[in-house]
Amino acid sequence: MEGLSVADANLVVYLHPSKSRNVSQAILRELGSWLFKFNETFDGVLLAYDVNILDKKAEILSGVHPYFAAKLKANLLLFSPKPDMLIEGKVMKLCQESIHVIVLGFSSAIVTAENIRGELKYKNKDREELFASKSHKRHVIKVGTVIRFLVKSFDDEILHITGSLIPAHTGSIRWLDRNLEEISEFDRSATKSRDRESLGDKTNDDDIASNYQLYKEISCSQLVGNVATESPCR
Repeated sequence: MEGLSVADANLVVYLHPSKSRNVSQAILRELGSWLFKFNETFDGVLLAYDVNILDKKAEILSGVHPYFAAKLKANLLLFSPKPDMLIEGKVMKLCQESIHVIVLGFSSAIVTAENIRGELKYKNKDREELFASKSHKRHVIKVGTVIRFLVKSFDDEILHITGSLIPAHTGSIRWLDRNLEEISEFDRSATKSRDRESLGDKTNDDDIASNYQLYKEISCSQLVGNVATESPCR
C-alpha cells in the first residue's frame, strides 16, 4: 500500500532526572506517546518503531531544570498519505451519499457520492446497502469490503482522509486483484476513446499498467519486535 514507509532516524530524547533509575523504560514510554499521532519532524504518523539505545548513561544538561539527553537509533514505520496515492481500508458504513472507511485500524476516511464513478451504482438489496458495478456484476462494495481508493486530501490533525473511487483501478481489492487484466483492457479502451476526442493524443500503456501493480507488504512484526506495545496491523 502506498503511503507506508520505513525510515532510519537518529534521535535524542530528553528525560527528567526523576527517570534516571530506569532510563530504558522512560525512553520507551516517551516513544510510545508518539504512536498514532502525526509528527511534523517525520512528516507522517508513527505506527511502530524498533529502537537501539546508544548510551544508557545519559548526559545531564546544565540549566535551571537539568534533563537527561539520551541518544537513540530507531527504525520507524510511518504512514504519510499524499494526494493521488492509492491506499486501502475496510468499509465500516455505507449509504447512498457516502462510503466510510477505516485505514490501518486507526485513521478514518470518507468517499462521498461525487467522488464515486458512475459505473458504481447504489443499491439496497434485501435491506443491505451496497455499490455494484454496472460493467462487472461481481464487483460489489458493501460493509466489510476492503477497498483501494485514491487519496484526495489528508487532515493530519484529526487523521482523516478524503478519498475517491473515480479511477477504474479503485474499488474492492478482492475483485481488482482477480481481474487485473480485464481492468487494464477496460481502462485502455476508455483511454483510447478519450484520445480520439482529444485529436489523437498518445496513450502510454506502460503508465496505465503500472497503476495495477500489487503493493509491497510491510511486515509489522519485523519492525515492532519487543518494543512497541501496539501493532498497527490487525
